[in-house]
Amino acid sequence: MGTEAVYGHTYTIGYSDVDFMKYLKCSKLFEYFQDTASEAVDRLGAGVGTLAEKYSAAWVLTRIRVEFTRIPGLNESITVATWPHPPGKIEFERDFRVCDRNGDAIIRAKSIWVIIDTKTRELRKSDYIHMDYPEYTEGHALDSRPGKLRPSFKPEPVCRKTVGYSDVDFNGHINNSRYIDYIMDCFSVESHKQYMIKAMEVNYIKEAFPGDTLLLCREIPRDGGNTVYIEGLNEEDGRPCFKARIWAEPRK
Repeated sequence: MGTEAVYGHTYTIGYSDVDFMKYLKCSKLFEYFQDTASEAVDRLGAGVGTLAEKYSAAWVLTRIRVEFTRIPGLNESITVATWPHPPGKIEFERDFRVCDRNGDAIIRAKSIWVIIDTKTRELRKSDYIHMDYPEYTEGHALDSRPGKLRPSFKPEPVCRKTVGYSDVDFNGHINNSRYIDYIMDCFSVESHKQYMIKAMEVNYIKEAFPGDTLLLCREIPRDGGNTVYIEGLNEEDGRPCFKARIWAEPRK
């Protein structure tokens, strides 16, 4: 794997990063992904500040798949490594690998990003910006690429969330990591005690802004399996802002 392509950041998991069982919260993991990716593209000349000042543009995560071997806990040191792959016409693919202090990979992820015009909110082609692309690695964190998610039946409403100050990032819309908290809130505390996540896939479809109310709907498989589909619908127009699927297994 080309060292020029890979960028890593080491985090020590603190009290504000864990849930009531002292395991790293999924939303915090997504923040680690976002921050590490931001630092990586900054080194390549296409950081958040450069895109905003030079191109009036911003990075937006559109799809991600994450697979867990285990979830780290309080006071653990983990290293989040990330590397890009050659861009498509519109999409940028970026992989992540999380290793523990022994160097063992415990979490792997593949993500798809796009660039939007911050004034018009329209997509821009990948060649709209300049980036000092590294020597690409052939390695992929995961074999599968995140695809389009659809329910099998009609998901049932679980709860509502109104987007507020704490949900919004510097792009003016709800941050991708906050959707993960919304997803986790679709399960009871008792469910979190009994099950752990083995994989998660999320499609970010439509921006949500302060004051928007999302209706969170859930589809539990009828065959008794441990795969759950969740979507967040904007109550005003009924359109999905995100779709997600979670694979879980009983805790040992």
